[in-house]
Amino acid sequence: MSKNIFVVDDSATMVMSLKTSLELAGFKVETANDGVQALNKLNGGFKPDLILTDINMPNMGGLDFIRAARALPGLRFIPILVLTTESQQNKRDEAKKLGATGWLVKPVSGVDLLKVIKQVVPGA
Repeated sequence: MSKNIFVVDDSATMVMSLKTSLELAGFKVETANDGVQALNKLNGGFKPDLILTDINMPNMGGLDFIRAARALPGLRFIPILVLTTESQQNKRDEAKKLGATGWLVKPVSGVDLLKVIKQVVPGA
């Protein structure tokens, strides 16, 4: 059974790139343009095996999204990887405190991303 990956990013180019490479690797991919849209999908019953989120997005950024997603029933233990251009240690620390599983700085090669996914998603 293929795993569901939820990509939350406001960059259409990044979403298209991630969706293409993840689908080629056998994953099902759902997308959202910001934290508000992502929470609506999660509250609507979508249960991903992994969430990839950007930090800087309109309406609701990644840090607020992580905080809100971790508060939802059934999502406490879903891995959340931050995929962003941000590299400041204080933002990394805050994301970890809020429940992020890991932090990747863009650009990330498809090979490297798949290695990390295999580490954090059982059976990926």
